[in-house]
Amino acid sequence: MERLNVILLPMRRLYTPWCENIKAAIGDRHNLTELDDGRPMAPQFAGMDVVIDQGGSVGTREMMDAATDCRLWQIVGTGFDHFDLAYIKTKGIPTANTPGQFSDVALAETAMMFIIMLSRRYQEAADNFAGGRFYDPIGYELENRTLGIVGFGASGQALARRAKPFGMRIMGIDVREIESEVLGDIQPDFMGTPDDLDRVVAESDFLSLHLHLNDETRHIIDARQLARMKPTASIINVARGALVDEEALYEMLVEGRIGGAGLDAYAQEPPDPALPVYQLTNVVATPHIAGVTDGTARRRAAAAAENTDRIARGLEPLYRIDL
Repeated sequence: MERLNVILLPMRRLYTPWCENIKAAIGDRHNLTELDDGRPMAPQFAGMDVVIDQGGSVGTREMMDAATDCRLWQIVGTGFDHFDLAYIKTKGIPTANTPGQFSDVALAETAMMFIIMLSRRYQEAADNFAGGRFYDPIGYELENRTLGIVGFGASGQALARRAKPFGMRIMGIDVREIESEVLGDIQPDFMGTPDDLDRVVAESDFLSLHLHLNDETRHIIDARQLARMKPTASIINVARGALVDEEALYEMLVEGRIGGAGLDAYAQEPPDPALPVYQLTNVVATPHIAGVTDGTARRRAAAAAENTDRIARGLEPLYRIDL
Protein backbone atom coordinates (compact mmCIF):
# COMPACT_ATOMS: atom_id res chain seq x y z
CA MET A 1 0.00 0.00 0.00
CA GLU A 2 1.31 3.42 -0.98
CA ARG A 3 2.13 5.81 1.84
CA LEU A 4 0.13 9.01 1.26
CA ASN A 5 0.43 12.59 2.35
CA VAL A 6 -2.73 13.60 4.17
CA ILE A 7 -3.75 17.00 5.53
CA LEU A 8 -6.46 17.40 8.16
CA LEU A 9 -8.65 20.52 8.17
CA PRO A 10 -10.07 20.75 11.70
CA MET A 11 -13.06 22.67 12.98
CA ARG A 12 -11.40 24.30 15.99
CA ARG A 13 -14.62 24.46 18.00
CA LEU A 14 -15.11 20.71 17.53
CA TYR A 15 -11.62 19.33 17.88
CA THR A 16 -11.82 16.53 20.44
CA PRO A 17 -12.67 13.70 19.99
CA TRP A 18 -13.27 14.26 16.27
CA CYS A 19 -9.73 15.04 15.17
CA GLU A 20 -8.05 12.76 17.67
CA ASN A 21 -10.17 9.88 16.37
CA ILE A 22 -9.18 10.71 12.79
CA LYS A 23 -5.51 10.72 13.75
CA ALA A 24 -5.90 7.39 15.54
CA ALA A 25 -7.75 5.85 12.58
CA ILE A 26 -5.12 6.98 10.06
CA GLY A 27 -2.36 5.81 12.43
CA ASP A 28 1.17 5.65 11.08
CA ARG A 29 0.16 4.20 7.71
CA HIS A 30 0.30 7.65 6.11
CA ASN A 31 1.97 11.02 6.64
CA LEU A 32 -0.71 13.03 8.41
CA THR A 33 -0.32 16.76 9.03
CA GLU A 34 -2.78 19.31 10.35
CA LEU A 35 -3.56 22.65 8.72
CA ASP A 36 -1.68 25.44 10.50
CA ASP A 37 -3.80 28.60 10.41
CA GLY A 38 -0.72 30.69 11.16
CA ARG A 39 1.25 29.61 8.07
CA PRO A 40 0.73 30.47 4.38
CA MET A 41 -1.97 28.19 3.07
CA ALA A 42 -0.93 27.18 -0.44
CA PRO A 43 2.42 25.53 0.47
CA GLN A 44 0.66 23.33 3.04
CA PHE A 45 -1.38 21.66 0.26
CA ALA A 46 1.55 20.99 -2.03
CA GLY A 47 1.98 17.25 -2.55
CA MET A 48 -1.09 16.36 -0.47
CA ASP A 49 -2.82 13.25 -1.77
CA VAL A 50 -5.82 13.39 0.56
CA VAL A 51 -7.58 16.29 2.27
CA ILE A 52 -9.74 15.38 5.28
CA ASP A 53 -12.23 18.19 5.84
CA GLN A 54 -13.96 18.00 9.20
CA GLY A 55 -17.63 18.74 8.67
CA GLY A 56 -17.03 19.90 5.11
CA SER A 57 -17.17 23.47 6.38
CA VAL A 58 -13.45 24.23 6.64
CA GLY A 59 -12.40 23.84 3.01
CA THR A 60 -12.41 26.99 0.88
CA ARG A 61 -11.94 27.69 -2.81
CA GLU A 62 -8.45 28.91 -2.03
CA MET A 63 -7.64 25.54 -0.49
CA MET A 64 -9.18 23.67 -3.43
CA ASP A 65 -7.10 25.74 -5.84
CA ALA A 66 -3.97 24.92 -3.84
CA ALA A 67 -4.70 21.18 -3.66
CA THR A 68 -3.34 20.45 -7.13
CA ASP A 69 -2.13 16.96 -6.21
CA CYS A 70 -5.28 15.93 -4.33
CA ARG A 71 -6.72 12.51 -5.18
CA LEU A 72 -9.50 12.62 -2.60
CA TRP A 73 -11.29 15.35 -0.67
CA GLN A 74 -12.87 13.53 2.24
CA ILE A 75 -15.66 15.28 4.16
CA VAL A 76 -16.10 14.01 7.70
CA GLY A 77 -19.84 14.59 7.93
CA THR A 78 -23.12 13.64 6.30
CA GLY A 79 -24.63 16.84 4.94
CA PHE A 80 -22.75 18.89 2.37
CA ASP A 81 -25.14 21.78 1.78
CA HIS A 82 -22.49 24.14 3.26
CA PHE A 83 -19.71 22.71 1.05
CA ASP A 84 -18.82 24.21 -2.34
CA LEU A 85 -19.42 21.00 -4.26
CA ALA A 86 -20.03 22.77 -7.57
CA TYR A 87 -16.61 24.44 -7.41
CA ILE A 88 -14.64 21.34 -6.43
CA LYS A 89 -16.23 19.52 -9.36
CA THR A 90 -14.57 22.06 -11.68
CA LYS A 91 -11.24 21.06 -10.14
CA GLY A 92 -11.83 17.38 -10.91
CA ILE A 93 -11.11 16.31 -7.33
CA PRO A 94 -12.96 13.15 -6.24
CA THR A 95 -15.06 14.05 -3.19
CA ALA A 96 -16.69 11.81 -0.60
CA ASN A 97 -18.65 12.22 2.62
CA THR A 98 -19.42 9.93 5.54
CA PRO A 99 -23.12 9.20 4.97
CA GLY A 100 -25.98 8.55 7.34
CA GLN A 101 -25.09 5.07 8.54
CA PHE A 102 -22.21 6.54 10.54
CA SER A 103 -24.42 8.90 12.59
CA ASP A 104 -27.77 7.08 12.46
CA VAL A 105 -27.69 5.84 16.06
CA ALA A 106 -26.95 9.30 17.45
CA LEU A 107 -29.63 11.07 15.41
CA ALA A 108 -32.24 8.42 16.14
CA GLU A 109 -31.55 8.54 19.87
CA THR A 110 -31.89 12.32 19.90
CA ALA A 111 -35.15 12.21 17.97
CA MET A 112 -36.47 9.57 20.38
CA MET A 113 -35.37 11.74 23.31
CA PHE A 114 -37.38 14.65 21.91
CA ILE A 115 -40.44 12.45 21.42
CA ILE A 116 -40.33 11.21 25.02
CA MET A 117 -39.64 14.65 26.48
CA LEU A 118 -42.50 16.23 24.55
CA SER A 119 -44.94 13.44 25.38
CA ARG A 120 -44.21 13.81 29.11
CA ARG A 121 -44.14 17.63 28.88
CA TYR A 122 -40.66 17.69 30.32
CA GLN A 123 -40.02 21.44 30.31
CA GLU A 124 -43.27 22.13 32.12
CA ALA A 125 -42.57 19.30 34.57
CA ALA A 126 -39.10 20.69 35.31
CA ASP A 127 -40.60 24.11 36.05
CA ASN A 128 -43.17 22.50 38.35
CA PHE A 129 -40.46 20.59 40.21
CA ALA A 130 -38.51 23.80 40.75
CA GLY A 131 -41.69 25.46 42.03
CA GLY A 132 -42.66 22.60 44.33
CA ARG A 133 -45.76 21.67 42.33
CA PHE A 134 -46.21 17.89 42.10
CA TYR A 135 -48.40 15.46 40.09
CA ASP A 136 -48.62 17.91 37.20
CA PRO A 137 -48.55 18.02 34.19
CA ILE A 138 -50.40 15.02 32.82
CA GLY A 139 -48.38 13.46 30.02
CA TYR A 140 -49.52 11.06 27.36
CA GLU A 141 -48.31 7.61 26.42
CA LEU A 142 -46.67 6.78 23.11
CA GLU A 143 -48.44 3.49 22.51
CA ASN A 144 -50.67 3.70 19.43
CA ARG A 145 -49.39 7.20 18.58
CA THR A 146 -48.34 7.74 14.98
CA LEU A 147 -44.76 8.65 14.11
CA GLY A 148 -44.23 10.02 10.62
CA ILE A 149 -40.65 9.74 9.39
CA VAL A 150 -39.81 11.88 6.37
CA GLY A 151 -36.64 10.40 4.91
CA PHE A 152 -36.42 6.67 5.55
CA GLY A 153 -32.68 6.32 5.19
CA ALA A 154 -30.26 5.21 7.87
CA SER A 155 -31.30 7.55 10.69
CA GLY A 156 -35.00 7.33 9.82
CA GLN A 157 -34.82 3.55 9.93
CA ALA A 158 -32.89 3.66 13.19
CA LEU A 159 -35.59 5.86 14.71
CA ALA A 160 -38.31 3.49 13.53
CA ARG A 161 -36.52 0.57 15.19
CA ARG A 162 -36.43 2.50 18.47
CA ALA A 163 -40.02 3.72 18.29
CA LYS A 164 -41.57 0.34 17.47
CA PRO A 165 -40.98 -1.16 20.94
CA PHE A 166 -42.91 1.79 22.39
CA GLY A 167 -45.93 0.59 20.42
CA MET A 168 -45.88 3.49 18.00
CA ARG A 169 -47.43 3.32 14.55
CA ILE A 170 -44.76 4.03 11.92
CA MET A 171 -45.42 5.88 8.66
CA GLY A 172 -42.44 6.44 6.36
CA ILE A 173 -41.72 8.61 3.32
CA ASP A 174 -38.76 8.26 0.97
CA VAL A 175 -37.92 9.11 -2.62
CA ARG A 176 -36.46 5.68 -3.24
CA GLU A 177 -37.84 2.20 -2.93
CA ILE A 178 -36.78 0.78 0.43
CA GLU A 179 -35.21 -2.67 0.39
CA SER A 180 -37.63 -5.50 1.15
CA GLU A 181 -35.29 -6.82 3.85
CA VAL A 182 -35.47 -3.49 5.69
CA LEU A 183 -39.24 -3.31 5.39
CA GLY A 184 -39.54 -6.90 6.60
CA ASP A 185 -37.40 -6.11 9.61
CA ILE A 186 -39.02 -2.82 10.62
CA GLN A 187 -42.55 -3.53 9.35
CA PRO A 188 -43.74 0.06 9.05
CA ASP A 189 -47.50 0.50 9.07
CA PHE A 190 -47.26 2.64 5.94
CA MET A 191 -44.46 3.30 3.48
CA GLY A 192 -44.97 5.97 0.86
CA THR A 193 -43.34 8.42 -1.53
CA PRO A 194 -43.20 12.24 -1.47
CA ASP A 195 -46.63 12.15 -3.13
CA ASP A 196 -47.95 10.81 0.20
CA LEU A 197 -46.47 13.60 2.30
CA ASP A 198 -49.83 15.33 2.84
CA ARG A 199 -51.29 12.16 4.33
CA VAL A 200 -48.33 11.44 6.59
CA VAL A 201 -48.21 15.02 7.89
CA ALA A 202 -51.94 15.01 8.63
CA GLU A 203 -51.96 11.64 10.43
CA SER A 204 -48.78 11.98 12.50
CA ASP A 205 -48.66 12.70 16.21
CA PHE A 206 -44.93 13.22 15.79
CA LEU A 207 -43.33 14.20 12.49
CA SER A 208 -39.56 13.59 12.34
CA LEU A 209 -37.34 14.89 9.52
CA HIS A 210 -34.36 12.89 8.24
CA LEU A 211 -33.43 14.48 4.92
CA HIS A 212 -30.48 16.08 3.20
CA LEU A 213 -30.97 19.76 2.45
CA ASN A 214 -31.08 20.61 -1.24
CA ASP A 215 -33.24 22.62 -3.64
CA GLU A 216 -35.95 19.96 -3.57
CA THR A 217 -36.11 19.57 0.21
CA ARG A 218 -35.71 23.20 1.32
CA HIS A 219 -38.91 24.18 3.16
CA ILE A 220 -40.45 20.79 2.39
CA ILE A 221 -42.41 21.47 5.55
CA ASP A 222 -43.87 24.88 4.75
CA ALA A 223 -46.82 26.85 6.09
CA ARG A 224 -49.26 24.70 4.11
CA GLN A 225 -47.89 21.46 5.54
CA LEU A 226 -47.69 22.86 9.07
CA ALA A 227 -51.35 23.81 8.80
CA ARG A 228 -52.17 20.18 8.00
CA MET A 229 -50.68 18.93 11.28
CA LYS A 230 -52.90 17.95 14.17
CA PRO A 231 -53.09 20.75 16.76
CA THR A 232 -51.65 18.26 19.26
CA ALA A 233 -48.83 17.04 17.00
CA SER A 234 -45.13 17.83 17.41
CA ILE A 235 -42.39 18.24 14.82
CA ILE A 236 -38.88 16.83 15.32
CA ASN A 237 -35.88 18.14 13.37
CA VAL A 238 -32.44 16.59 13.86
CA ALA A 239 -31.41 17.09 10.23
CA ARG A 240 -31.23 20.60 8.73
CA GLY A 241 -33.11 23.67 9.93
CA ALA A 242 -34.05 24.92 6.46
CA LEU A 243 -36.10 21.79 5.79
CA VAL A 244 -38.78 23.73 7.66
CA ASP A 245 -40.13 27.22 7.06
CA GLU A 246 -38.98 28.34 10.49
CA GLU A 247 -40.91 31.61 10.41
CA ALA A 248 -44.15 29.74 9.83
CA LEU A 249 -43.25 27.08 12.41
CA TYR A 250 -42.41 29.63 15.10
CA GLU A 251 -45.64 31.53 14.42
CA MET A 252 -47.71 28.36 14.80
CA LEU A 253 -45.91 27.34 17.98
CA VAL A 254 -46.28 30.76 19.61
CA GLU A 255 -49.96 30.84 18.66
CA GLY A 256 -50.49 27.30 20.00
CA ARG A 257 -51.63 25.89 16.67
CA ILE A 258 -49.42 22.79 16.89
CA GLY A 259 -48.46 20.75 19.90
CA GLY A 260 -44.71 21.24 20.16
CA ALA A 261 -41.27 20.88 18.63
CA GLY A 262 -37.95 19.19 19.28
CA LEU A 263 -35.28 21.15 17.44
CA ASP A 264 -31.57 20.47 17.05
CA ALA A 265 -30.88 22.15 13.68
CA TYR A 266 -31.60 25.68 12.54
CA ALA A 267 -31.52 27.61 9.27
CA GLN A 268 -29.14 30.14 10.81
CA GLU A 269 -26.82 28.89 13.52
CA PRO A 270 -26.74 29.86 16.25
CA PRO A 271 -30.35 31.09 16.39
CA ASP A 272 -31.40 33.86 18.75
CA PRO A 273 -32.22 32.10 22.05
CA ALA A 274 -34.21 35.15 23.19
CA LEU A 275 -36.92 34.55 20.59
CA PRO A 276 -40.32 33.91 22.21
CA VAL A 277 -40.56 30.46 20.64
CA TYR A 278 -37.61 29.20 22.68
CA GLN A 279 -39.29 30.27 25.92
CA LEU A 280 -42.24 27.94 25.32
CA THR A 281 -42.52 24.87 27.53
CA ASN A 282 -43.59 22.75 24.55
CA VAL A 283 -40.34 23.45 22.68
CA VAL A 284 -37.17 21.48 23.39
CA ALA A 285 -34.10 22.98 21.71
CA THR A 286 -30.55 21.66 21.66
CA PRO A 287 -27.44 23.22 20.01
CA HIS A 288 -26.96 20.92 16.99
CA ILE A 289 -25.64 18.05 19.10
CA ALA A 290 -27.72 15.18 17.69
CA GLY A 291 -24.76 13.71 15.81
CA VAL A 292 -22.11 14.83 18.28
CA THR A 293 -21.33 11.55 20.06
CA ASP A 294 -18.31 9.38 20.70
CA GLY A 295 -19.69 6.65 18.45
CA THR A 296 -20.33 8.98 15.52
CA ALA A 297 -16.82 10.40 15.85
CA ARG A 298 -15.24 6.94 15.79
CA ARG A 299 -17.33 5.63 12.90
CA ARG A 300 -16.78 8.69 10.72
CA ALA A 301 -13.05 8.63 11.43
CA ALA A 302 -12.91 4.95 10.45
CA ALA A 303 -14.74 5.69 7.19
CA ALA A 304 -12.33 8.51 6.34
CA ALA A 305 -9.38 6.25 7.08
CA GLU A 306 -10.82 3.45 4.95
CA ASN A 307 -11.19 5.79 1.99
CA THR A 308 -7.63 7.03 2.46
CA ASP A 309 -6.40 3.43 2.38
CA ARG A 310 -8.46 2.76 -0.74
CA ILE A 311 -6.74 5.62 -2.54
CA ALA A 312 -3.39 4.22 -1.38
CA ARG A 313 -4.32 0.86 -2.94
CA GLY A 314 -5.43 2.40 -6.23
CA LEU A 315 -9.14 1.79 -5.53
CA GLU A 316 -12.10 4.09 -5.98
CA PRO A 317 -13.21 5.85 -2.79
CA LEU A 318 -16.56 4.98 -1.26
CA TYR A 319 -19.46 7.41 -0.79
CA ARG A 320 -18.56 9.80 -3.59
CA ILE A 321 -20.82 12.85 -3.84
CA ASP A 322 -19.23 14.47 -6.92
CA LEU A 323 -20.54 12.04 -9.51
